[in-house]
Amino acid sequence: MSTVLHYDIVVIGSGPAGQKAAIQGAKGGKHVAVIEREPGVGGGCVYRGTIPSKTLRESALQLDRMKRSTITPNAAIPSNILVATLMQRLDEVVTSHGDYMMNQLTRNGVTLFHGRAQFRSDSLIEMLTIDGMKQTLSADTIVIATGSRPRAPVDIPIDHEHILDSDSILSMIYLPRSLTVLGGGIIALEYASIFAALGVQVTIIDRADRPLQFFDAELVRMFVQSFEQAGGRYSGKQAIKDVRWDGISQVVTTLQDGQVVTSDKMLVALGRQANIEDLNLSTTGLIVTEKGTLAVNEHCQTAIPNIYGVGDLIGPPGLASSAMEQGRRAVCHALGLPVGQSADIIPTGVYTIPEMASIGLDEAASLKRYREVMIGRAKFNEIARGQISDIRDGLLKMVADPTGEYLLGVQIIGEGATELIHLGQMALQHGATVDSFVENIFNFPTLAETYRVAALDIVGQRQRGRNSIAA
Repeated sequence: MSTVLHYDIVVIGSGPAGQKAAIQGAKGGKHVAVIEREPGVGGGCVYRGTIPSKTLRESALQLDRMKRSTITPNAAIPSNILVATLMQRLDEVVTSHGDYMMNQLTRNGVTLFHGRAQFRSDSLIEMLTIDGMKQTLSADTIVIATGSRPRAPVDIPIDHEHILDSDSILSMIYLPRSLTVLGGGIIALEYASIFAALGVQVTIIDRADRPLQFFDAELVRMFVQSFEQAGGRYSGKQAIKDVRWDGISQVVTTLQDGQVVTSDKMLVALGRQANIEDLNLSTTGLIVTEKGTLAVNEHCQTAIPNIYGVGDLIGPPGLASSAMEQGRRAVCHALGLPVGQSADIIPTGVYTIPEMASIGLDEAASLKRYREVMIGRAKFNEIARGQISDIRDGLLKMVADPTGEYLLGVQIIGEGATELIHLGQMALQHGATVDSFVENIFNFPTLAETYRVAALDIVGQRQRGRNSIAA
């Protein structure tokens, strides 16, 4: 029997959540080990998700700008272009970010093991190493950060060649002429808009009447309009009857109402499922929820006090940013360190084309809580920077309470939205008033001016309301 190696903290998984948990443990003066089954550090975020998809998105944006430029009015993407050509910097970016994450672990004294982990008790983990050897680790605190993978519906024959998921979509050799996307969530919309910007004929098929049901309806309508102007099509309220590869050149999708959609390729983006089943959780006493996730409290602590769950495997919001914070907070709680103010105001960033972002309450949620609210709007094409950069599809919505004095939330669509949203985040965290956006001076020309314009819109409504009462 192999010697049991003891650590203060063992983290299973080295994605955004696991890596930050390990770093926090090391900075807390603890002996920390990370078990990662992949050859590199960073998990799906680095190798199959966020980094690769955003690299392709950047190429799509650059090509879109070229097509709209007066200098290159007839720029077109060759129909037989290699997908790898559109992602020339992918290897460089992935390697750089992986090295950065690895260097952080190394300089903080974290021990990294490559292997597959299984629980033997609530404090013992057996690891099968890449060379077939077994090693047992014990720990006072265990953090599970094994992430998720694309959900594979049993009735759709995903073959990763013609019918792909969000992990295999970028393994295509050539850019397809047409693409069917199943799903109306973040991943589905991001890839759909990216390929539409690259000139691919994209059709989104979803059960819902509109995509992104959790997001502000006005912004989603603007996104769908922009997507369809780029040549895409959203087909909502549709159920799939059958999907098959015709054996020659097309994926054939038959809908319940009899419609038939054909395309060169298909992307199945119908959610993700937690990587939990191989962990042998039954030996710990932990039970997986009906949704296939791990139940945790506000500290990411499971029913077993010394075991924590962070990242995708505990469910929404499923964002890399929130996963990082969960990893940090979980270890702080385990070590009795101050965790800071509760991170309940987390921005959502959707890297579609155009981008969308949200913080705080949107219009629907505000109306549900307050019955009446004030909405300030600022269009990017009415701002000097938007005109200079030719950003046509852009809007910042500022949601205020019924008096028009206090900020409740901010929603943005348009290029740069995921950057701009942080100003709204800081404002909400510090209880900023609507008037504070009017009283501050913004650089000119910038897209950040939209905050002032939207605030002035609310101030104007407030003033007109007072005048009508006085009259």
